[in-house]
Amino acid sequence: MTTRKGQVNDAEYLKEIDWARRDLRALIFTKQCAPFMLRLAWHDAGTYDVKTKTGGPNGSIRYELSHGANRGLKVAIDFCEEIKAKYPKITYADLYQLAGVVAVEVSVGPTIDFVPGRMDCPGSTDEGRLPDANGGGEHLREIFYRMGLSDKDIVALSGAHTLGRAHVERSGFEGAWTPEPLKFDNSYFVELLKGGKSGMLKLPTDKVLVQDPVFLPYVELYAKDEEVFFRDYADSHKKLSELGFAPPNSRPNMVTKVVVGIAVAITVAVISYFYEVCKQAK
Repeated sequence: MTTRKGQVNDAEYLKEIDWARRDLRALIFTKQCAPFMLRLAWHDAGTYDVKTKTGGPNGSIRYELSHGANRGLKVAIDFCEEIKAKYPKITYADLYQLAGVVAVEVSVGPTIDFVPGRMDCPGSTDEGRLPDANGGGEHLREIFYRMGLSDKDIVALSGAHTLGRAHVERSGFEGAWTPEPLKFDNSYFVELLKGGKSGMLKLPTDKVLVQDPVFLPYVELYAKDEEVFFRDYADSHKKLSELGFAPPNSRPNMVTKVVVGIAVAITVAVISYFYEVCKQAK
């Protein structure tokens, strides 16, 4: 995926991003669709392959609704179309990731840094790159390592299951992971540690987080400290949303301007000094 050149300096585009963020907040709150929007963002980004540099957050999910893992996401796509119609300059790739960020925030989760500039992909990504709910630890690592993510990212991002519920017609499973499926908190990990006593949904890919000796310490930490979970989740979500994407960065330009400014100041000072020296010599 490539960066949309010059977009970071396009004031009009950035203004549309701000307006779209505002409208997404209202839409997600009104429709109570945060879980759909978060799943949309995750599934668009989660196809990335760090070796082949294919897939990732490029808007291609709108062509992939027939993929088994994306059942039910047409609702989220349609909601985003309402925003896209108002702000046509925004790429689908940016829009879907912005929707995911806003979904977490509206659900009183952590604030996630968002940088626009993603390009849209004109076609679909091969099916089979997203996690299978029936998989184990080896499967999770295969999927996430392919994206260039870590064990810590696996556990932190799994915490997104604090939002929403599974539907049998989409995944073969039914139920919510937490007592309050529209609130983003650390209760997913609390429920995991309760085991079968909690009565909440636990997929095979959830259970493995407490069975694996590397994953378990993170589960225990996040269940104990919501602040740490929020921090790590925000970091991992940002990574996920930027897979294969080099965010436009205005900081080097700013640094360059500062350096040039200092150089000019020094030059002026030196010239002034020699001018005074020459003046006194006369």
